[in-house]
Amino acid sequence: MSPNDITSHPYPAPDGILIGHLTPGTAAWEEARTGLTITATEIAAVVGLSPWMSRFSLWHKKAGLPTPPFEMNPAVEWGNRLEDAVADKWQDEHPGQLAAPAGTWRHRNRKWQRATPDRLIYPQPGADFDVAEKAQALLEVKTSPFGDDWGPTGSDTIPIHYRCQVMWQMDTLGLHRTHIAVLISGHDYREYTVDYDEAEARTLRDAAEWFLHDVRNGVRPDIDGDTATYQTIRVQPDGLEDRDIEIPFGLVCRWDDAYEAHREASDRLTQVRSEVLDLIGNGRRAICEGRRIAYRTVRDGHTHSLNPYTSKDAA
Repeated sequence: MSPNDITSHPYPAPDGILIGHLTPGTAAWEEARTGLTITATEIAAVVGLSPWMSRFSLWHKKAGLPTPPFEMNPAVEWGNRLEDAVADKWQDEHPGQLAAPAGTWRHRNRKWQRATPDRLIYPQPGADFDVAEKAQALLEVKTSPFGDDWGPTGSDTIPIHYRCQVMWQMDTLGLHRTHIAVLISGHDYREYTVDYDEAEARTLRDAAEWFLHDVRNGVRPDIDGDTATYQTIRVQPDGLEDRDIEIPFGLVCRWDDAYEAHREASDRLTQVRSEVLDLIGNGRRAICEGRRIAYRTVRDGHTHSLNPYTSKDAA
């Protein structure tokens, strides 16, 4: 049986309610994720741990206010393209189990709690296969350019925003284990296992309920330093009026101080990058006592970019 056949096979569902097998980007998919709901990819933003969106930007989305349009980038594109390949690798490593498309779900009682896991894991059909048996666990598939925040394979050490995501998925569907398959740097395949933690799930639920309460009552989060917050504010005005707006003196002082600090930091960064690049010469990497500091890319024989490694233990 192909994993894709699961949608037509009479397997019982987990404890959550299946909304449907929706195609990403379609109107039905968007409808299941918008409004006063919190999805697994949004819960990290609710608690201020998402690298892609801020609490401020998510609040505007849920309030029906303008937000920046989604822009496809190479990381997202290749993550999508490689999802099936990484899932197939997990399947090859676990021949006694079947990883099947999961669909979009909501919690049985909390209709606002939504999740779209990558796969549901079932016992592999066979002579002794019991169709009354529920899905055993979830499978989440990831790709990552570096090994930052990923622990050794077989552990439960994964980036915190992904932990929020899988904890929310398990809480939504009523399952108690998630396997994570990740491809790092295009060749380093690792597996992780995260078990359900009621205390963590309750913390996320409480935060989500307060967040939705603030949306309903128009209590906008404070402006923070997240890029997603700035991009959200950028799309709020509609048009241009030729008039002056008075702003507080204290804000002007912070403006001046921040721009001066930025100029000084930019100069220091340019200098140190120049010194590192000068020492690398024709080499590829700068290291210090075994730690990888930066790497050089080349086009047409000349330096194209100098990039930092983003963690001390980047491989």
